[in-house]
Amino acid sequence: MNRNETQPLETLDSAEAEATFFRLHDDLATHHGHLPHWRQDRVTYFVTTRLADSMPQEKISDWKNGRDAWLASRGLQKPSEVHRLPEDQQHEFHATFTQQWHRWLDAGFGECVLRRPDVRDVLIVRLLVESSLDTWVIMPNHLHALITPDGRTLGDVMQSWKGGSAFEINRLLGRTGTLWQKEPYDHIVRSEAQLLHYRRYIAENPIKARLQPHEYAVGQGSKRFKEASALAESLPKPCG
Repeated sequence: MNRNETQPLETLDSAEAEATFFRLHDDLATHHGHLPHWRQDRVTYFVTTRLADSMPQEKISDWKNGRDAWLASRGLQKPSEVHRLPEDQQHEFHATFTQQWHRWLDAGFGECVLRRPDVRDVLIVRLLVESSLDTWVIMPNHLHALITPDGRTLGDVMQSWKGGSAFEINRLLGRTGTLWQKEPYDHIVRSEAQLLHYRRYIAENPIKARLQPHEYAVGQGSKRFKEASALAESLPKPCG
């Protein structure tokens, strides 16, 4: 076994086989809060959920104002309407606003209680219940994962991860109150190329944030890696 891997409970083969992509002509449900959310049955999602204190309120306010002004200038009222725009403008929206959001998360605002191994372990137990869990990383103040909900909704999965972990984590920390931000970011994976992009994004997230191995946890399915670099090296290299 590679020294950068922990003992796996099972391989990732089943998770890889179950990855399915957005179907343009199938039924699609949409709803929105601060972010747009699309729902289809039996598809793979890239999800990000963060701790409640991970984003300063002044940054959130400025971000929302900029986003809403950008939408209004293109005749849109809600983020869930972005898909109506030409593809180049959709890319501009995500490059301007979605990527900025993730950069702020990686800056490590808040108490960052997920930096504690015992706190992370509570969440990991919840993650590994999902047989279709693909690549994942627990950062000090947020989580990224690829998941294909099997027989239940993405909302059910997120409730299991967040609601199920909150009580025990708060108990470890000796406190009560809100642990997780209510609304996650989620995106239906469109293609094999995008799936590979998100796997690499997840694997490289701790590296780009310059975290030490004891500050995060990373894996594929139930296989855990001691270092993100080992996971990144196991993935197919980008073309070009």
